[in-house]
Amino acid sequence: MEPDEYELMYRVEDRHWWYQGMASITRLLIERWVQPDAPLKILDAGCGTGAAMTTYLAEYGEVTGVDLYPQAMEYSRRRKARLLARASVLDLPFVPASFDLVTSFDVLYERGVRSDATALREFARVLAPLGRVLLRLPAYDWLRGRHDERVHTRRRYTAKQLRTLLEQAGFDVEHVSYANTLLFPLAVLKRLGESLFPLKENASDLTLDTGMFNTLFRTILSSEAPLIAKFGLPFGLSVVAVGRKRS
Repeated sequence: MEPDEYELMYRVEDRHWWYQGMASITRLLIERWVQPDAPLKILDAGCGTGAAMTTYLAEYGEVTGVDLYPQAMEYSRRRKARLLARASVLDLPFVPASFDLVTSFDVLYERGVRSDATALREFARVLAPLGRVLLRLPAYDWLRGRHDERVHTRRRYTAKQLRTLLEQAGFDVEHVSYANTLLFPLAVLKRLGESLFPLKENASDLTLDTGMFNTLFRTILSSEAPLIAKFGLPFGLSVVAVGRKRS
């Protein structure tokens, strides 16, 4: 992604409705599908500025973060992240069977990840037998917008595509769902507006000040968590999946 996007993420992740809503969804997915009864060894693959690994993921065990970009390492250290490695998700610097859970949030779609299939095979390699992977990725290629240029989007995904990728990489897919469904119509209108009234410069979605709507949007997105974790939703702005490594 663009280097200054890391600064934006670092500044807004602790309060922005999207990050807070996705944290609620991730918690319930872990509690329902991973069902940790002891501290886990977790790898956050593509940890970004370290917000997830130093907050809600840390509730479930010891978290190691890996990211390729120096800006990510810098901001993760500011968040007091202890276990960090600078490396690509295509070539993880860990021995096989090192982790119980690999999380990867909005990483595999990026242009720097030349092969999402290779990354998923790496996730499987570093997972213990029957370990799990938890993925979140942007949905639907037709929803590309200016923000995708800012974060260097190579591809967006459907649930079917993600399921197939996981199965080919050696995972049994336990759960797939879309997320951010209730606000989907607003996002479609925004993308249509971008195509009808293009700006000269690409703009990040994180620069949008939702002001008084921040709490409302966070509540709406968080309210989807029980449905996503238990039943799954049929469409949305993101797609999430849980896969278990085959023994």
